[in-house]
Amino acid sequence: MVPSDQVGPAADGRRSRVAPNPVAGEQTESATSGASCRSISSALRPKHPIIVSMSADQRAGKAQTRVSPSQVPPDLERVLARPAGRPITEGMSDRRIRVREAVFRRALASADVLAAAFALVVCVDFLGRSSLRPSALLALPLIIVTGKAHGLYHRDELVINKTTLDQVPALLHCATLYTLLFVLLQGAFVDGSLSSTQIVALWATLFLVAVVARRLARAVARRITPLERCLFVGGDESFERLRSKLPAGRGRASLVGRMSLTQGRPEQSLDADVTRLHRLIEEREVHRVIIEPSEELPQTTLDFVREAKATGVRVSLLPRILEVVGSAIEVDDVDGVTLLGVRAFGLPRSSRMIKRSFDATSSALGLIALMPVLLVIALLIKLDSAGPVIFRQARVGRDGRPFTMWKFRTMRADTDRLKARLRVRGAPEEGLFKIPDDPRITRVGRWLRQVSLDELPQLVNVLRGEMSLVGPRPLVADEDEKITGLDRSRLRLTPGMTGHWQVQDSRVPMGEMVKLDYLYVTGWSLWFDIKILLRTIPHVLARRGM
Repeated sequence: MVPSDQVGPAADGRRSRVAPNPVAGEQTESATSGASCRSISSALRPKHPIIVSMSADQRAGKAQTRVSPSQVPPDLERVLARPAGRPITEGMSDRRIRVREAVFRRALASADVLAAAFALVVCVDFLGRSSLRPSALLALPLIIVTGKAHGLYHRDELVINKTTLDQVPALLHCATLYTLLFVLLQGAFVDGSLSSTQIVALWATLFLVAVVARRLARAVARRITPLERCLFVGGDESFERLRSKLPAGRGRASLVGRMSLTQGRPEQSLDADVTRLHRLIEEREVHRVIIEPSEELPQTTLDFVREAKATGVRVSLLPRILEVVGSAIEVDDVDGVTLLGVRAFGLPRSSRMIKRSFDATSSALGLIALMPVLLVIALLIKLDSAGPVIFRQARVGRDGRPFTMWKFRTMRADTDRLKARLRVRGAPEEGLFKIPDDPRITRVGRWLRQVSLDELPQLVNVLRGEMSLVGPRPLVADEDEKITGLDRSRLRLTPGMTGHWQVQDSRVPMGEMVKLDYLYVTGWSLWFDIKILLRTIPHVLARRGM
């Protein structure tokens, strides 16, 4: 269990009364506190009314603000207890953090330069009659300039999950811009002129090689740098959930400690909390602080963010609101007030047409290309055990309509008769019937399941429009009955062969699967589908979650 550090009581229990400043013409400390009080109280009204009274000395120019202790909300009282005049500034990153981040940046920059050099040599010297001049070396730094313009080198500092796949659209734009610049400046770099074939080849080669090179560069940088050490500030439930998603073996990050944002008593000074925060960051050599915002203590959350940034570590927030609205939100600035625009649930007609066209085209091409593989698998199933090659099962589809899903048979023919007898061994995970080492599985079926080849006949379901390549998991009737209320909105989308639930590192329980389905619908895009398909391939090859 990762150690949890709790916040102790305040040493002196200071109140917010501040003595007047005797120096004429100088801004008083109480005036600053009063401005802070008015700003915070306006954010908290009307739940926490604040009574501020002005004395006769105030009207005479000697400021003194009194706040009624019985009416001050805990968050505001803790803030007012902070000694005035102590600024919070963002500090320079610690050397070990700077070195770690520099390794990633330089690895990515080196990968981009090598990709550009390879693309230029192949597409200019080998695909045409033109040739590169020695001055073409000056064209290599252009790839770093275009990458910098697209923010491709500093994103890793902001995120824990550093993946190349998330940057593929930006890499495509970068390759396009670099190709355009090289064509415009080719007179300085090339003897001769580039043909249209060479230009297209340069663009495609640069993009593909950059994706592969960056993936390898991140793998090398992850291997030679220490694991990112994170301190969590928030509740127990969120801490345990996040810890389960950050296995140390995957090379992403590890949680090295936790402290609570709301642990202290209302009367305690905020200094006790931030002092403990600073001490934990130093003692446990923290690279990143992950903060779960508190609705009850918004100003305390803000202070913790600023205090963490003041130490020079990276800061991430864990907002629970994104579990409801998803990541596909639009930030709306209304005269300094930030609003979040939330998408309507479901796909508009144009998006459904694009998704259906992509599914139909891809499934048809897939069936044609994989026909030899399908025939070999069918022959192996026939030779291994008696029974049909195709297993047909009723599943719940879009809008609750049942359909027959196809799979290669991986179990004995009498599997349904044995299911009731084996249910006691299944230990269902919140409604999903799964049995470790299921004795009903055949020898060929076990191998097919390990590499997910048993699901290839579902391409027929996709071609017929009953399923999609990517979508919510298709459930059997008894599993679907366990989903009630608003969670049944997952049925508004066509079920898929793969999805968010498929590319997780472990089996997903029913409750989390429904949440993943909801987030998939709210954030759908064609690139989102392609990204999940690309993640499914290494996931299946690595046999994770089996």
